[in-house]
Amino acid sequence: MNAMSSSPPRAPAGASPVTGLGRVAARLALVAVAAGLLAGCSLGPDYRRPDQEIPAAYRASAATEAQAWPSPEWWRGFRSPELDRLIAEARAANFDIAAAIARVRQADAQLRIAGAGLLPTLDATGSAQWQRTGLRTGSNRLTSSSGNSAIETRSYAVGLNAAYDIDFWGSARATRSSAAALALFSRFDQETVALTVVSNVATTWFTALAYADRLAVARRNLADAEQTLAVIRGRFAAGTANALDVAQQESQVAIERAVIPNLQNQMEQQVIGLGILIGRPPEAVTVQPGTLDTLALPEVAPGLPSTLLERRPDIASAEAQLVAQNFNIQVARAAFFPTIQLTSSAGYQAAALNQLVGPGGMLLSLAAGLTQPIFDGGTLRGQLDLSKAEYAEYLANYRKAVVQAFTDVDLALTAWRFTSEQEKLQREAVARAQRAADIARAQLQAGTVDITTVLTAETTLFNAEDTLVQVRLSRFQALLSLYKALGGGWERPAGAIPDLVPPLDPGQVLGGVALPVGGNLR
Repeated sequence: MNAMSSSPPRAPAGASPVTGLGRVAARLALVAVAAGLLAGCSLGPDYRRPDQEIPAAYRASAATEAQAWPSPEWWRGFRSPELDRLIAEARAANFDIAAAIARVRQADAQLRIAGAGLLPTLDATGSAQWQRTGLRTGSNRLTSSSGNSAIETRSYAVGLNAAYDIDFWGSARATRSSAAALALFSRFDQETVALTVVSNVATTWFTALAYADRLAVARRNLADAEQTLAVIRGRFAAGTANALDVAQQESQVAIERAVIPNLQNQMEQQVIGLGILIGRPPEAVTVQPGTLDTLALPEVAPGLPSTLLERRPDIASAEAQLVAQNFNIQVARAAFFPTIQLTSSAGYQAAALNQLVGPGGMLLSLAAGLTQPIFDGGTLRGQLDLSKAEYAEYLANYRKAVVQAFTDVDLALTAWRFTSEQEKLQREAVARAQRAADIARAQLQAGTVDITTVLTAETTLFNAEDTLVQVRLSRFQALLSLYKALGGGWERPAGAIPDLVPPLDPGQVLGGVALPVGGNLR
């Protein structure tokens, strides 16, 4: 076995290779120290929460009203076991929630990838090479072009290569912080999705109950109309009513009977719609709507608008995006400045495996490189301008989210106030319509009024009862909107991400996923 013809460069006479490399390492260490001193430099600006106009009190509530925030399981206040079960199924199997959880995992992976830029890379290498010049075929011996006999060479090498980009300008730290903010965004977005899903389940269920109530009203009024028709037919047989009276009441019965299929259809549509919300096919939805009248209406009050910013996950999501883009601007600024990379390698190389590991086969190298952008056709300037423009977009989105939150609360409070008043008045209207219908039917049996009076009273009663159910549904929907507008019992964890003020509590869990914070963010 012949050794390789090439060999690593020798150190000057009287000098040890290790000593020469030590001087190089010392110089590189000085560069690293200088880099460490400059690494504290920031390309800013540091993030500050944007100024926002916050009202002193809500338009639709008194400034002195005591707050009563929703609990995290606010839907249990309606005291509907079926609703509790549906929401539990939705939180466990809803497709939108599952997708949001997957986005959290993606963001966590991106955070780990971004954090890797702050650490050196280390690779292991190994190689084996065999080479032969000249060939031997049978008894004939071929020679190389130089006339020498065939030559075999073998070479074996193993080693480690390391590289480290010095984060002079904080670009890697800003990239990691941006990824950390986006990881928080994904968690806040998951909470927003979950709140939306829960609200949609409740809205769909209450709507199904309302259609069941309207269906009960329609059937009850149909039974009353059929009973009146029987009375009129009896009077017609006795000669005290005419054919027109019979025809008019038959028409009323037919009208009220025709309403029932549409209400049944609407009720079934709502029950079928529950399937996609709970993540199951419609055939698996087995609930049967009951009535809104048996449900409770829990009280909730918003308190002061200034506390709303910490109660809405969508506001937290918008701010997390704003924070991430603030760091992206720092990354874009850092791209204008030089980058320095340290590289090193160490290993062994020999012509035989049994000689591979030994002082004679040891290889060491250290190097430093610097790259400074000089001309890029405006790419870096364009990237910086793009980052600033995106920040302006996210700033507008954040401010819109804040104003939208105040708007949602005021809209829900207003709807709750007036639907509560309307339901009270509508109940009085139903009571009066019921009394009028009872008197009209009694007088019809006594023969003191004509069928027109009865028809008018029945129609008024039917419309009043049907309207009452719709008003009660509107009141439930207003309360649901208020719960959602107040964040559904969610409360923002103390702080945000590293490099922001203040940091999250270590090990804070959001949406069932633990987020590493503080010095553990990589």
